[in-house]
Amino acid sequence: MVLQALTMSPRPATVSSSVERDGTRGGPDSDRPHHSHGGGGEGVPPKKCFEKDVADLHRGHLLGWNPGSSSRTINYNGTYAFTGNSYLALWGWTRSPLIEYYVVESYGLYNPSSAAQKKGTVYCDGADYDILQATIVNQPSIDGVQTFQQYWSVRNPKKNPGGAISGSVTFGCHVNAWRNIGMNLGAQHIYQIVATEAHFSSGYAQITVS
Repeated sequence: MVLQALTMSPRPATVSSSVERDGTRGGPDSDRPHHSHGGGGEGVPPKKCFEKDVADLHRGHLLGWNPGSSSRTINYNGTYAFTGNSYLALWGWTRSPLIEYYVVESYGLYNPSSAAQKKGTVYCDGADYDILQATIVNQPSIDGVQTFQQYWSVRNPKKNPGGAISGSVTFGCHVNAWRNIGMNLGAQHIYQIVATEAHFSSGYAQITVS
């Protein structure tokens, strides 16, 4: 079972992206910061243009799982070669309650969870991950502007962002660790996507997910 266009497919799926120094990419979407979701969809913007992100998800323009799953194991490999601010992560949402979550495998100069509060650590897939939580107030979400919780697991140490990269994310390991410290996901899983995002960076990523 592998990733394909918000459904499941019999073949691996690949995301390719490239980013210029100002955080945008060339082509028809060159006026938008690049936020590319595995495996192989168009770029989407970060929070300030989240409405476009949600619309693309609903139209199936991005590739991932819908619904997501607490028990999914995701294998990835490819190239992740950025300079500047970027990250490679499993990203998703639940409802009831509304939760946004990230499992970050690698990042550039800036840790994307820096504004969150550390709650603990967990050992998953052969590595330690810092667990963090943040309250996001009146910001865009899959349900419009909302206040919601954001959960993070960030690999420590991170994987090298300078070239070849591979690994697995056993999501259930993170879900159980979050639950044990009171960070419960919602009852309804929505989108679950392997994503790369970059801001004021240069480089490219090509990641195959299965």
